[in-house]
Amino acid sequence: MRNLICMMFFLLVHQFTFGQDRPEDGIREMLNLSYLSGDKVDVDSLQRLNLVLPVADKPVPLLVWIGGGAWSYVDRHVEMDLARAFAREGIAVAAIGHRLSPATWRDSSLIQGIEHPGHIEDLAAAVAWLVEHSDEYNYDQEQFFVGGFSSGAHLAALLCMDSTYLAAHGLSTDLFKGVIPVSGTFDVVDYYQVLKQSERPELAELHVMAVFGDSFEKLEAASPVTYLEHFETTMLLMSDNALTGYTKLFEDRLRDIEYADASIIYALDLNHGGLWRDISGAENSVYREAILAFIRRNAKAS
Repeated sequence: MRNLICMMFFLLVHQFTFGQDRPEDGIREMLNLSYLSGDKVDVDSLQRLNLVLPVADKPVPLLVWIGGGAWSYVDRHVEMDLARAFAREGIAVAAIGHRLSPATWRDSSLIQGIEHPGHIEDLAAAVAWLVEHSDEYNYDQEQFFVGGFSSGAHLAALLCMDSTYLAAHGLSTDLFKGVIPVSGTFDVVDYYQVLKQSERPELAELHVMAVFGDSFEKLEAASPVTYLEHFETTMLLMSDNALTGYTKLFEDRLRDIEYADASIIYALDLNHGGLWRDISGAENSVYREAILAFIRRNAKAS
């Protein structure tokens, strides 16, 4: 009986966690790694990460990447092309999964989920796990970067600006040598107000408040712009042609505090999905090259 139980446990775990070498690309993939402690892990959990590693003889920089999906239908697996593209260039990538919020506005069946700060608490736990396992996977914990697309851009920025979440794991925002928010929103109160005045005003409640809470105080607490006073992380801010309003608002706030350590790129030739596809899979992407150059430049400076 004991042998049968052990075999069942082995099959259950390995159904979800496995590695794969891709020698033709010079990379390795470790999928569905749990970043939670044993007493908290759920075998079929969203709280896992995919790690894509270049085969290297010395520790490499790590990009902690948070995919987009309106905080409600994020899927770390769809970020694998992007992760492979960076790993082939010598940058390790951790594509992070996190718990999700309801999204009945998109799909009437998506009624279950969490509210902020659940998503970013998961991300902080993932970062703590990545720090702990850096030697095991041969990436350099002195060269951590964090970035994300759309809702992931918001979370990446907030992780660097509100020190609360990393501090809960004994970590500082100084851990990150750079942050790369791509096509996000950074003032959740403004985001709510824009949707309230849009052609679909119901999204202000069904989407924004379902994710962040039912008061302006909660929306403000979830906004990266709230924490700009002590922000010091080097930034590459990027936007597609549909999110320029949110990005310019953030750019203006950075100017207000005379923050000079930010590079800003507007991809006016690409829409929201187009920019993500370009960075993830285009054979020659000037936007992916800009991110690579940013990481290499700041990794060397660390």
